[in-house]
Amino acid sequence: MPNVTISEKPEPRLVDPALYRNGMARYAGHVQALTTEWEGIRRGVTVTAACSVSDDPATVLACLNASNEANAIFETSGRFALNTLAAHHQALARALAGFDRLPVEDRFALAEWTTLATGAPILADALVAFDCRLIDIRRMSTHIVLFGQVVDLHFGPDDQALVYLDRAFHAL
Repeated sequence: MPNVTISEKPEPRLVDPALYRNGMARYAGHVQALTTEWEGIRRGVTVTAACSVSDDPATVLACLNASNEANAIFETSGRFALNTLAAHHQALARALAGFDRLPVEDRFALAEWTTLATGAPILADALVAFDCRLIDIRRMSTHIVLFGQVVDLHFGPDDQALVYLDRAFHAL
C-alpha cells in the first residue's frame, strides 16, 4: 500500500473549477432535502452530496456551501434531517435549492412535515428520512461537511427516487 499523507488543506488548484463542475454535472446524485430548525427558524437545502459513513454507529454526512451564511443554523442547532426525495418532490427540490426564490415558509409549505427525536423537520412522505444529531463539522475549501449520528429513521411510501444528472432532475 502506498504511503499517503493526509493534509488539512488541498494542494493549489490543479483543475479549473468550471471544468470540474461540468464533469460533476455528469455524476448522477440522489436528491436530498437537508433540514434543520432552531428557535422557530427552519432551514431547508437541496443537496446531492450526502452519503452513509457507517452503520455502527449509524452515521451520515452531507455537504453544504460554506459561502451561504444562512447555513450556519445547521451548526447552531446541532441537529439535522437528511430526507431522501421521491420523483414527485421535484417542486420541493427546486424550491429548497432556491431556484424559485420563494420565502422560507413558502418552501416548507410545499410539503407535509413532522419531527422525530431531534426536532429537525422530517418530510412526511420522504422515501426515507434520517434524523441526526450533529457530531462533527469539517470545513473543506468551498464547503462544510456535516457528520450526523442517526438517532431515528422514518420510512415513507415506496416510490421512484429523484436524481440529479446533467443539471436536471430525473426519476429512477
